[in-house]
Amino acid sequence: MKLACRVNGAKVEAEVTPRMLLSDFIRHELRLTGTNVGCEMGVCGACTVIVDGESIRSCLMFAVQANGSEVQTVEGLSTGTKLNKMQQSFHENHALQCGFCTPGILMTLEALAAKGALPATEWEVREALSGNICRCTGYQNIVDAVLTVKP
Repeated sequence: MKLACRVNGAKVEAEVTPRMLLSDFIRHELRLTGTNVGCEMGVCGACTVIVDGESIRSCLMFAVQANGSEVQTVEGLSTGTKLNKMQQSFHENHALQCGFCTPGILMTLEALAAKGALPATEWEVREALSGNICRCTGYQNIVDAVLTVKP
């Protein structure tokens, strides 16, 4: 099937099998490996990307469902080597360890920030990120990083 969409602002056209997952298309066809695949059941949040302004689990969406859509991956957050505000805050607050979950967390937060709904309290951050599993941290540095960013 034909797929035409925009990924990180660039027009993409490809021929894909109907059963190809968006996560596989992003990683294997576009070579954007920041989108990680963990559980492959939509539970861990590592594969979170933004499609038409909504954060979604790319392991639960077929690539062809993104036809005509605007897709943003973690690679689309920075400009060249300049990190966006949230990425910079994660760096400054040591909010990552292995980094496997970080792209999904950043994309979840980016979708909220774009809607003007960035969490403002520790409880709100923890609630907003409840669908993103990190096995390395106790989340406190992640929470601190989010609370450091000013909208």
